[in-house]
Amino acid sequence: MPKGHILIIDDEEQLRKLLSRLLTLEGYTLHEAGSIRAATRLLEKEAVHVVLSDVKLPDGNGVVWTATLKNRYPETEVIVLTAYGNIADGVQAIKNGAFDYIVKGDDNNRILPLVSKAMDKALLQFRVRHLEKQIGGKYSFDNIIGQSPAIRSAIALAEKAAPADVTVLLLGETGAGKEVFAQAIHQGSGRRQQPFVAVNCSAFGRELLESELFGSVAGAFTGAVKDRKGFFEEAGGGTIFLDEIGEMPVELQAKLLRVLESGEFYRVGEAVPTKTDVRIIAATNRNLEAEIAAGHFREDLYYRLSGFQVQLPSLNQRPEDIPLLAGWFIQQLGPKLNKRVSGMAPAFLQALQQHVWKGNIRELRNVIERAIILTDTEVLEAAVLPLDFQWRPPAGETGSLRLADMEKQHIRKVLAFTSGNKTKAAELMEIGLTTLYNKIREYNL
Repeated sequence: MPKGHILIIDDEEQLRKLLSRLLTLEGYTLHEAGSIRAATRLLEKEAVHVVLSDVKLPDGNGVVWTATLKNRYPETEVIVLTAYGNIADGVQAIKNGAFDYIVKGDDNNRILPLVSKAMDKALLQFRVRHLEKQIGGKYSFDNIIGQSPAIRSAIALAEKAAPADVTVLLLGETGAGKEVFAQAIHQGSGRRQQPFVAVNCSAFGRELLESELFGSVAGAFTGAVKDRKGFFEEAGGGTIFLDEIGEMPVELQAKLLRVLESGEFYRVGEAVPTKTDVRIIAATNRNLEAEIAAGHFREDLYYRLSGFQVQLPSLNQRPEDIPLLAGWFIQQLGPKLNKRVSGMAPAFLQALQQHVWKGNIRELRNVIERAIILTDTEVLEAAVLPLDFQWRPPAGETGSLRLADMEKQHIRKVLAFTSGNKTKAAELMEIGLTTLYNKIREYNL
C-alpha cells in the first residue's frame, strides 16, 4: 500500500532516478520534475505530500520557491537539497517554511528518516485539512435546509454578516436553528480555523456562569483548587456563541459589556484583566426591548449586541420547507436507528404541515425520530405520529379513539422497540420514569 506521494525536483536526471528508486523501495509513490515550471504543472494535477527540491534549478532558486510552494500548498512539506551547503541558505529555507535543509552526499544517511518524519507530518496535515473541509461543509450556509422566501432572506442577511467580523444578534423561537446559523456565520468568517464555543446562558446559575465564561483563579471560591480557563479564553481568536442571552443575570451583563467595549475581562478572584480577541454571536427567543422596559436587560448591552440582527423564521412561517426538513431527518436518522425508511405517506406529510410547531425544527426532528422507531413499514404512515397528531383513525381502520387506548398502544410499541428498557422508553417519550411506571401499572402492561 503506497505510503504517500513524493516529488523530486532536480535538473540532474541521474540523481532524480537514484532517489526515486531508493524511495520507491520504501513504498512511496514518486514523481519527478527537472524545473520549477514542470513541478508547478505537476502539483496542479497531483496531491503531493513531500517535495525534495534542489536549490539551483534552471528557472529559479529552490530556497526562494519554497515560500511560494508553502503559501499555495501549506500541508505539503519541503526538504531542500543542495550540493554546496551554507548557513545563510539553510536559515532562509527554514524561514520560508522548509521542513529541513540538507547537503547532497554528506547527508545521504539522513534522507530516509528525514523523509519519513516529513511524510508523517504531511499526512497528518492533509487529514486535518480534510476534516476541516468536512466540518466547514457541514456547518456552511449551503447546508441550511429550506427554499422558502423567509429562510432564504435570513440566510442572505447572515451571509453578509459572516465575513464582516461584527457582533451578531440572532432572534427567533426556541428550536428555530439559531446555533446552526451561528456555526454557519463562524464558518463563513476569517475566524473559521479558530475555535467555535457555544454556551447556553440559561443552563448555569449566576456564580457558575461567571466562572464558566471568564474562568477563575485558585482560591477564588470553595473548590477552586487551581487556575481555570473560561469559555472566552477557550474561544481565543475564534467565536463564542451566547445562546439564550436574555437569561443572563443583570450583574453579569455589565461584565459582558466590558468585553465588548474593551476586549478585557476579569477571571473570578483576579484583579488583573485578561485580554481576549473573540467574535460574539448572541441569540435569544425573548423580546429584549420588553426585557429592558422590565429592568431585566441592560439597554447599553442591547445596543452593543444588536448592531446586526438576523430574525430567524419559525417553522410555522415556512410550511413549504417541512417536506425538505422531514426528508433530511429521515435520511439521517434511519440508518442510525437501524430502520430502512424510504419516504412518507401523503397523510403523514399532511399531518406534519397542519401541525402547530411550538418547538420548531427541534420538535420536527423528535417527531420524525419517534416515527421511525415505531414504524414497521418503509413508508411512514400517520398512525406512527404522536397522539396530538391523531385527529382521526388511519384510513381503513375503525379502532378505538379513546385516548387511553391510543396511549396504551403507543407505550407498548415504544417498550417493544427498547426491548423493555424503561429508562430509554421514558427518554424517547419525553416523560418521567415514575410516570412511565404508573402508566405500566395502570394499563397492566
